Amino acid sequence: MPKSLLIVESPTKAKTIQKYLGSEFLVQSSMGHIIDLPKNELGVDLEHDFQPKYVTILGKAKVISALKKAAAGITDIYLAPDPDREGEAIAWHIAQALGEKDYRFHRVLLLEITPRAIKEALAKPVKLNQPRFEAQQARRVLDRLVGYQISPLLWQKVKTGLSAGRVQSVALRLVVDRERLIQAFVPEEYWSLAACLEGKEPPVFAANLLKKDNKNLKPGSADAVEKILEALDTAEFKVAKVEKKPQRRNPAPPFITSSLQMEASRKLRFAPSKTMRLAQRLYEGIELGDEGPVGLITYMRTDSTRVSAEALDAVRGLIQQSYGEDYLPAKPNVYKSPKGAQEAHEAIRPSGVTRRPQDLKKHLGREELALYDLIWRRFVASQMTPAVFQLTSVDVAAGPYLFRATASVLQFPGFTTLYQETQEEAEQPAKLPPLKTGEILKLRDFDPQRHFTKPPARYTEASLIKELEVQGIGRPSTYATILTNLQDRLYLAKEKYGLRPTEMGTVVSDLLVENFPDIMDPKFTARMEDDLDRIAEGKVPWQGVMREFYGPFAQDLVTAKTQMRRVKSVPSGLKCPQCGAELLVRWGRNGEFLGCSAFPKCNFTRNFTRDQGGQIVLVEKTPETSNYNCPQEGCTGTLVKRRSRRGFFYGCNRYPECKYLQNQAPVDRPCPQCQFPWLMKKGKKLLCPRDECDYQEAVIPDEAAN
Repeated sequence: MPKSLLIVESPTKAKTIQKYLGSEFLVQSSMGHIIDLPKNELGVDLEHDFQPKYVTILGKAKVISALKKAAAGITDIYLAPDPDREGEAIAWHIAQALGEKDYRFHRVLLLEITPRAIKEALAKPVKLNQPRFEAQQARRVLDRLVGYQISPLLWQKVKTGLSAGRVQSVALRLVVDRERLIQAFVPEEYWSLAACLEGKEPPVFAANLLKKDNKNLKPGSADAVEKILEALDTAEFKVAKVEKKPQRRNPAPPFITSSLQMEASRKLRFAPSKTMRLAQRLYEGIELGDEGPVGLITYMRTDSTRVSAEALDAVRGLIQQSYGEDYLPAKPNVYKSPKGAQEAHEAIRPSGVTRRPQDLKKHLGREELALYDLIWRRFVASQMTPAVFQLTSVDVAAGPYLFRATASVLQFPGFTTLYQETQEEAEQPAKLPPLKTGEILKLRDFDPQRHFTKPPARYTEASLIKELEVQGIGRPSTYATILTNLQDRLYLAKEKYGLRPTEMGTVVSDLLVENFPDIMDPKFTARMEDDLDRIAEGKVPWQGVMREFYGPFAQDLVTAKTQMRRVKSVPSGLKCPQCGAELLVRWGRNGEFLGCSAFPKCNFTRNFTRDQGGQIVLVEKTPETSNYNCPQEGCTGTLVKRRSRRGFFYGCNRYPECKYLQNQAPVDRPCPQCQFPWLMKKGKKLLCPRDECDYQEAVIPDEAAN
């Protein structure tokens, strides 16, 4: 009989750890949280200091019974859910469910799932951390107070089924505010002027107009450029100054949660939710043939750039052996963690750096391998020497005008041998010829170019995560959920040019800003995050934070119930092609659509899309538009039955903006795992069509028939 019981939250993690511990331990899984606030009521006792009303999650009664059975006759119980606030809450609730009469509970923090890390964690367990648990509980109660009391207002004033979230609503506001800046932007004309010059030796190079009479100069019109060209007609072009200096570019720190999500979005085109799902698998354990399940990376929810001494020794040894002394710094590179980081955690790194990505090709799926490769390269590169460039700057005088040409030449690649953070690092700019001060240059040609100032860029998933991090809104572990929720609830649409708020998202954001200014203030939300951190550090009681928050919020709720505007539709700015009345943007089961304001006299409706500038464009009506939502993340389109030379297929009605298509007809049954309204048949399986969901089952012929 095992001497001790170790409980984790994931079956995969349990399987990996059981292999390492053998018969001394029984390793069981709680399958995530076992209790939570009820779904059908507020679940917070406002009369008794915000006490949460926990209930057993549906289906978890059997799990609790299994854990009690496993604990029978055992004294020492090691609680090893994830080493964060959510994991602390799971551990706390497991201890409460099992009871404390005959057990000694030990908290185990597994920052990586390797034999060494597990052995060390078991040898030095800690006590259950009440402040950290209370910080999670406070966040859960805060989110429930906001979501369950504002959402019903939105049902009354806008549309049934809408929801508001304490942090996600602020993220939505950022995108809405950015879209308004884009729409209000008025482009301004300006010109650049390059002189194509030739020295004594090749190559010909371009120098850009910079100054006149030592003052910065940016021509605003073609006439202004023409006057400059006239003034330069007889000018002599002479090298005024040549400056060469080395430029060192240091490697980026190893990944934390936010930077991993941003880089995976930029380099791999992974949604943050996919990145975290793949990282979870790599952390919990991947089958490596004869080795069995192995945890390949450290814990992926972290805001610390710290790296253990053992990991530093290992990576420095690998760099020296594989790349040579020139690529190894004299001392390990040390990086500063963000403010408030939990330094007990490490950065995201390979659990064993000697497991190179190419060694794991036969064990990992394509996407798992791509993410592991990104993590491995970033970590190894973070401990390599800087890249060294020679930056050359040449000033060319032509009368009162000054032109400048620059070039950067890589002299030593350093860390860029392994990892380039941006595309620019991988590209070599144009070279300059050898030039000397006083050298007279030959003018080959002028190259005037007309430009217009550009509006602010739309947020991408990566840049929105960066903005949330900079402003202190939410925490890295919540970013993926925030972005997923905003898109699933059709508040944001992910398009080619970035994230765009839908009309419904804009309406919801505006109503919340008008009626709940504190909740929608990024600075207020950031202060709430600081308060949650102080709860976790044991500096303030969680009920005190709740009281301070709820007083003003309750007053806003009372006012909003009578003063919040009703918005069931918004003007589109377009006329109905059927009767000439104004078209309105309305909200239906499958998202936004256009409807005639003269309804019911005129029953014209039509789907719409938007152009690059955000203007509404009518979608040509097709006779066989279905009621099936498009599964592409962030797309509000529906599937349309189309014909090709090979037969029928189903594609999104928002083509070419969305290029989703499938050959099989949708199966009219919701996904049991994520509740997406239909499934797709692929071979002998039924699958959820959403990339974010991995549900699948064997085909039952009657169900799969169409």
